[in-house]
Amino acid sequence: MTTMRVPLWLKLLWIIWVAVWAPVYWRHYGAQNLLYFCDLGNFIITAALWLESPLLFSCQATGLLLFQSLYTIDLFGAILSGRHLIGGTEYMFDSGVPLAIRLLSLFHLVTPPLLLWAIWRLDYDDRGWKLQTLIAWLVVPINYFWRPQYDVNWARGPFSHEQHVVPGLIYLAGYLVVVPLLVYWPTHLALQWWTAGRRAPRDQIRARH
Repeated sequence: MTTMRVPLWLKLLWIIWVAVWAPVYWRHYGAQNLLYFCDLGNFIITAALWLESPLLFSCQATGLLLFQSLYTIDLFGAILSGRHLIGGTEYMFDSGVPLAIRLLSLFHLVTPPLLLWAIWRLDYDDRGWKLQTLIAWLVVPINYFWRPQYDVNWARGPFSHEQHVVPGLIYLAGYLVVVPLLVYWPTHLALQWWTAGRRAPRDQIRARH
C-alpha cells in the first residue's frame, strides 16, 4: 500500500480553492491573465499535489519562488511603511479593485512556503528548472502574440510596459535566454544547496539497495 505523503485535506483544500479562484479571475481579468506564471502555477501545483510529484513542485519553485517572495516583501513593506519597496502590489490597496479579487490574490503569500514544504517533504528534482524553462518557451511566445496589449509575463517589455529599444522579436528571444539563466538556474542551485543535507542520506540508502 502506497503511503500518502501529501495530506488529503491539503489536496482537497487546494483544488476547491482553485475551482473558486480561476473563474473569478477569468471573469475579472480575462483568459489571458491565467497564463501569468503565478496564475498558471496554481494549476500546475494542483497536479503536483495530487501526483505528489517532486518534478512539478521543483519546476514551480525555480520559476515562482523569487517573484512570489518579492511580492510578499513588497506587500508587507507597504503595510508596515506605507511605501512599495519593489512594486507590483499597488492594486492590493486600490479600492477600485473588488475586495474579492484582492483577497484571492493572497495566494501569492501561500505559494512560497507551500513549494518549500513540498520540496522538503518529497525531495528536490534537478530537472525542475529545465521543465520550467520549457514552459516559459511555450507560454511567453503565446503571451507575445495573443492579446499583446496586456503584456502578460512581460512578454513585450518589463514592468508591463512594451519596450521599443530593440525589435520585439529580438527582445522575446533575449527574454527566453536571460530569464532561465538569471532566475531559474540560480534558484535551482540555491534549492540544490538547501536540500543537499537531506538528499545525501537518501542517496546512500538507495545505493545500498
